[in-house]
Amino acid sequence: MMFDRGIELKTPEQITTMRAAGLVVGRTLELLRREVRAGMTTAELDAMAHEHIRSQGATSNFLGYGAHGPAGAGGFAGVICTSVNDEVVHGVPGSRVLRDGDIISIDCGAIVDGWHGDAAITVAIGGVPPEVSALLEVTEDSMWAGIAAAALGGRVGDISHAIETAVDAAGDFGIVEGYTGHGIGSQMHQPPDVPNYGKPRRGPKLVQGLALAVEPMVTLGSAATRTLADDWTVVTNDGSWAAHFENTFTLTPTGTWVLTALDGGRERLAALGVPYGGH
Repeated sequence: MMFDRGIELKTPEQITTMRAAGLVVGRTLELLRREVRAGMTTAELDAMAHEHIRSQGATSNFLGYGAHGPAGAGGFAGVICTSVNDEVVHGVPGSRVLRDGDIISIDCGAIVDGWHGDAAITVAIGGVPPEVSALLEVTEDSMWAGIAAAALGGRVGDISHAIETAVDAAGDFGIVEGYTGHGIGSQMHQPPDVPNYGKPRRGPKLVQGLALAVEPMVTLGSAATRTLADDWTVVTNDGSWAAHFENTFTLTPTGTWVLTALDGGRERLAALGVPYGGH
């Protein structure tokens, strides 16, 4: 069912299928969090994710994304994005060897019966300086602040404003503005955009059946970015390191349901005083 501005609303049954896709994504990310280590290539990490998604009876929504032309030229070459250190998003898995002290954003998606899930984590490999640990914490906390700000009858801008407020309150960090969260459902990327900054009570209304992927990208320096020659990998202009966290969630009559979190978001939502709306 289509809502205002081409926004897709899902039935409860379709949301349940999105939860199945979200669990595949969540389990894959937890596997990769456990297994990623220095000496591994990003291609090896991608192969592990590919096998796990397939073993769950799901398919990847990243592999081949953006393909065009009769041969599908230009499609994304992995089932995960692997963005290391100053790479913000859309890093392509390949021969890069991970080192102790690196951080890596792992972005993953899956499809179950035509419905999508999408989430990301950033992981430190070995020891990192305190400011890098703070970057990861601030980015993840701002994602949860955005999700917690969502309520039926509210607006997308409430999410955006909460993310910006959380990052600004934490110190001198940059918020990447050129890439946003998004609607999600029968396609991975749908209206509406969910910016990581903005004013509250603006934008499309938050209604039952809407599913959103919230994904702040935060830097230790300037938030200005550029895209590398592979036409995918986005890096900071000044070489400062970046973190990226993402979850897919929906709102039900009883509260918030984080479809890509293994516990549905219960723990973090409870800590923020937000009612859980899953089952």
